[in-house]
Amino acid sequence: MNKAYWKSWLRAAGIRALRTMGQSALAALGTGAAFYTVDGRAVGMVAGMAGLVSVLTSLGGLPEVQP
Repeated sequence: MNKAYWKSWLRAAGIRALRTMGQSALAALGTGAAFYTVDGRAVGMVAGMAGLVSVLTSLGGLPEVQP
């Protein structure tokens, strides 16, 4: 696989990870607000873990990136 493939893959995986992190942070904030406790550190950790899992999932392949 060439350099262009990995550049495309990295861009697509990064976009997916950022979207997932945003969605997870929003969900954690919403849940915390419902219980009147929002812990910024916990929200950050949830979002970071979601981003990591997203990148690991992307290792299995991304449909928008052709080999």
